[in-house]
Amino acid sequence: MLNDKVILITGGTGSFGKAFTRYVLTHYNPRKIIIYSRDEFKQFIMQNEFKEHAAKLRFFIGDVRDKERMTRAFEGVDYVIHAAALKQVPACEYNPAEAIKTNINGAQNVIDAALDTGVKKVVALSTDKAVNPVNLYGGTKLVSDKLFIAANAYVGNKDISFSIVRYGNVAGSRGSVIPFFRNIINNGGKELPITDYRMTRFWISLQQGVELVIKALEEAKGGETFISKIPSFTITDLAEAMMPGCEKPEVGIREGEKLHEIMVTTEDAPYTYEYDKHFIVYPQMVWSESRRAVPTGKRVAEGFSYSSDNNDWWLTVEEIRELLKTVDGDK
Repeated sequence: MLNDKVILITGGTGSFGKAFTRYVLTHYNPRKIIIYSRDEFKQFIMQNEFKEHAAKLRFFIGDVRDKERMTRAFEGVDYVIHAAALKQVPACEYNPAEAIKTNINGAQNVIDAALDTGVKKVVALSTDKAVNPVNLYGGTKLVSDKLFIAANAYVGNKDISFSIVRYGNVAGSRGSVIPFFRNIINNGGKELPITDYRMTRFWISLQQGVELVIKALEEAKGGETFISKIPSFTITDLAEAMMPGCEKPEVGIREGEKLHEIMVTTEDAPYTYEYDKHFIVYPQMVWSESRRAVPTGKRVAEGFSYSSDNNDWWLTVEEIRELLKTVDGDK
């Protein structure tokens, strides 16, 4: 479905944008992929990484805060993947107005620009932190999710839909625990600090995140939230996999951090359906019967929730060790 299509990725120089670009160029024949971001140096680096695909790539310097610039960039675009966001929890707490400008106002700008320029589909990347948020980053992403779902109320006769893909920290991504532990190990450390022995996380690779976005592009009717079925692991098992037999002092949970990653709440259960490799949370409100998504999966049980601590798929220490071999250290 991406053959001969024009695709734009906001925040496209990030780890997801690079992985998505590489995946699409490998599996499809797009007419053009536009990388929309505000960092000229990162664009220069990415241009060099994708030299052999220069004919297919375009680089637009711009910010999602700038609606006028984004509207110009969206002209002639078929699909938009919205990956741009301020993501660092402490930075958002200290700079709340900036987080709002990018994560909330920027989301509305993406919606308005897409509605005004003939874009066919928009898929926005969400996060587990938007579910029952306990920090400002999660709060802004919750509002962003609601904006993209509600955007389907304003499409009128336009051939466009807005949907969401939700997952937690990608294994090995910047600021996550794997590169933190690796840095300690590489510098000769003998122990790996654990914030809380009860802590659990989901494991998702960049490719799995990309494939979920592709599925949303293929299947979304408007307003759905797509969530992958992925395994859980404990932070103590991760530490054991990375440094067998090491000391693991408990140092206390950080501000704005959760014990577990939550993807689906019990309140979402009445609207959640299970499929072979993913869940879909369907919109609670439907603004047009002609655009109503008809679930073909199995409705989850009353009171269902999907969290890294109540998962039925857990990684062993050995399985984590094998997966770590596939995780780059510089994402």
